[in-house]
Amino acid sequence: MNKLKTTLFAACSLVLVTIGTSVKADSSNFAGPYIGVSASGYGIQLSGEANTSPTTAGVKETDQVSLGQVAPVTGFEVGYAIPIGSAFLIDIGASMFQGEAKLEYHHDQQAASTCSGCTAGTVGPKNVSFTIDDLVNYYIAPTLVLSDTSSLYLKVGLTEADIGVSGDITTPANLSGTTWALGTRTVLASGIFIKTEAGYTDYNEISARGKGTNINASNSYSADPTIAFGTVALGFRF
Repeated sequence: MNKLKTTLFAACSLVLVTIGTSVKADSSNFAGPYIGVSASGYGIQLSGEANTSPTTAGVKETDQVSLGQVAPVTGFEVGYAIPIGSAFLIDIGASMFQGEAKLEYHHDQQAASTCSGCTAGTVGPKNVSFTIDDLVNYYIAPTLVLSDTSSLYLKVGLTEADIGVSGDITTPANLSGTTWALGTRTVLASGIFIKTEAGYTDYNEISARGKGTNINASNSYSADPTIAFGTVALGFRF
């Protein structure tokens, strides 16, 4: 992830250098309101931890869980590009995506006497899961116009997502994270445009505790999600 971050910052530096040397272009070809639909590939990394209360033997367990998942995600966006001179724009907008990732925690192998309905050496019942879905991104994207039809942008945004849980645990606050992305936008004379984009989102940690009914209130569960993505969007500029 650090490598991706370094690449994005290097690309940003290249954009700033290019501003001073780019050919004369017309930013009005990109300006104004727009809408679009997108298809994305999301690489989701969820690193989690479960800290359980002491067992009858007086042992406190800490289990580490790491889940990698690649999923197709669809979405749509609306925005407005404001021209700043002939070769520069500020793009402000919002995107919504439909997709889901889940992190589950299972008991380790245990004896039948400690698990009702289990045979010796089997995995105990699943008792905790976190689900992430309904991503919304609010962004600002400084854009460099390369020609009458092509532009390059660096996007910075705030991304939020809904959190769902199952099991006898408290519901954590919804996710919030920072998104960085680099992309291109090609506009046709008809107003139709194509965008390609690559980036990542680093979210705050999810955390919850047992409610005390089936899971001890001293048990704690957490997950730290990060998403890397690639997106292709088709839209129309009004």
